[in-house]
Amino acid sequence: MALLPVAEAKSRLLDKADPIEAAEAVPLGEANGLVLAADVEARLTQPPFDASAMDGYALNAADAPAVGSELTVIGSAAAGHAFEGTLGRGEAVRIFTGAPLPQGADSILIQEDAERLEGDRIRTKFEVVKGRHVRPRGQDFAEGEAVLSAGTVLDFSHLTVAAAMNHPELSVYRRPRVAILATGDELIQPGGTPGAAQIIASNTFGIAALVRDNGGEVLDLGIVRDRQADIAAAIEKARAAEADVLVTLGGASVGDHDLVQATLKGAGMELDFWRIAMRPGKPLMVGRLGRMQVLGLPGNPVASLVTGMLFLEPLVRKLARLPEKHRQVQGVTAKALTANDQRQDYLRARLSKDRDGNLVAEAFQKQDSSMMKIFAHSDGLIIRPPHAPELPAGSPCPILLLRP
Repeated sequence: MALLPVAEAKSRLLDKADPIEAAEAVPLGEANGLVLAADVEARLTQPPFDASAMDGYALNAADAPAVGSELTVIGSAAAGHAFEGTLGRGEAVRIFTGAPLPQGADSILIQEDAERLEGDRIRTKFEVVKGRHVRPRGQDFAEGEAVLSAGTVLDFSHLTVAAAMNHPELSVYRRPRVAILATGDELIQPGGTPGAAQIIASNTFGIAALVRDNGGEVLDLGIVRDRQADIAAAIEKARAAEADVLVTLGGASVGDHDLVQATLKGAGMELDFWRIAMRPGKPLMVGRLGRMQVLGLPGNPVASLVTGMLFLEPLVRKLARLPEKHRQVQGVTAKALTANDQRQDYLRARLSKDRDGNLVAEAFQKQDSSMMKIFAHSDGLIIRPPHAPELPAGSPCPILLLRP
């Protein structure tokens, strides 16, 4: 089977992914980053009364026709504590921001514009204009008004207005459920003591974080040994949990100890493709098992993270109805790059800005796909298309930002 170009592989994967239709009600505190499944209408009017926008004095503008007008202060009003009476002619009420405007008042004289006299008297130092510094009832929104629309990706501003509209929870599309299965007799969990020929399992944690960062919910199936029965049992757990996506880490090649692909096929998986014309990440597998999409990522840590970013991230975001994250930007190379072969390369690089503000990418000398430290110290990946010629220092190049 020929190696599939990266763009074609991504297109085939996403073309078979349908955004999740199921909606659920979630508390406001859990809705950040999710997508509204229905319009949200205000359950009350905001503000619910004419309110003061400043600290000062509430009065009727007709009682202060000119600078130097004097009024009698007959009470006070604060947020949560309204003045219960009605203003008479020549009267004012001491008022604070957010307090309801007393009956008979139509304006606010801010405290800096008032001169305190003896007793309960004040004198205006500036002109009083009717309606000034008053927030009219319903200025923000009215009861029954649709303020938020279905399809909105909720953020802190949306949650604030939803709370103000008296909604303790919102109807949102549920998060995609992503099951993650790591395979290999050589793997042990972090914190353990590796035996002979064993290593610490690390890929799951990076891939799980990638899923959560892009709106997904993780089902960690743990580490499964290289036995078909154990792998099959883990696959059934994913199906029983109604996972939308099964991500396997390692074991998708065709070697004697790479049993994942064979076990999945035995369970009924329809294989779409595997092996991509890219480096790192050639042994990528894509298929479908019933309603569950299957994405087999390479076992090498860097290859797993790069393919996760290129394929799993947009898949999860499409299922979650989130817009695709734009990671690709244009920059220039700090050093000359050698000609490329038939695979698309993703070179780990540090990024900086030159005097002109151009993004400059300096590729690390070592690009081994098992070296996680270099990936952690990288800011981006230089994209080298298949059969790209040698690239002199200072040449334009596409870059994928690791932390956009």
